Amino acid sequence: MGFTIAVSGKGGTGKTTLTGMLINYLVKKGKKPILAVDADANANLHEVLGVDIYQTIGNAREQMRKDVPVGMTKDVWFEMQVQQSVIEKKDYDLIVMGRPEGPGCYCAANSLARKYIDVLTDNYSYVVIDNEAGMEHLSRLTTQNVDLLFVVTDPTVRGIRTAGRILEVVKELGLNIKDLALIVNRVQGEFDPKMAEVVDKTGLKLAGIVPSDGELARFDLEGKPTIELPETAPSVQKANEIFDAWVK
Repeated sequence: MGFTIAVSGKGGTGKTTLTGMLINYLVKKGKKPILAVDADANANLHEVLGVDIYQTIGNAREQMRKDVPVGMTKDVWFEMQVQQSVIEKKDYDLIVMGRPEGPGCYCAANSLARKYIDVLTDNYSYVVIDNEAGMEHLSRLTTQNVDLLFVVTDPTVRGIRTAGRILEVVKELGLNIKDLALIVNRVQGEFDPKMAEVVDKTGLKLAGIVPSDGELARFDLEGKPTIELPETAPSVQKANEIFDAWVK
């Protein structure tokens, strides 16, 4: 497995947009091959990237309960579905986890998903995971190490404290995360020193500040893939500075 980066944070913080910027950064730096994993149940990384999706791991997991052909083992069938779920683009591949578990036990299906995604990610130099806020999903997604976890928050005391709780969950679950850092997103003007004090109390390292960006807001309003933002956009410039410092 290559260098694995997960991005987490509660909804509305711009987490997925920053994940798209990270993927674009890796592409521009020639750090390929890249696998992007949309592990958020509210899957919209493909919209940020401007990609259409046709199959998800969640759909395959549901189908496995009733659609496995006679004469084919569930293992072989599911591995085939995982391979078919990979969306191949010029600069990166994308796989979408899809909806969370429905009624009933999914232990066997989740074990298979984790097994074959671990095998799949071994083929890439960089794996970028857009994770939902609860870190339990990441523990079900992969058994392998995560080299870097970016936690994204808005510039509010409540948001920063919520980000700090993600650090607590990581410790409770015993996740294999080598490094963890906070990105404060959508900051207007100067970052309030009082906010910096709140960050210090969480125990999180501050990776950097990304400003509120009118160009980004315009892209969102028009439904344009934000991965196409120009390098001159203030949010892209600051995000790239963070990635330069943290991504090996």
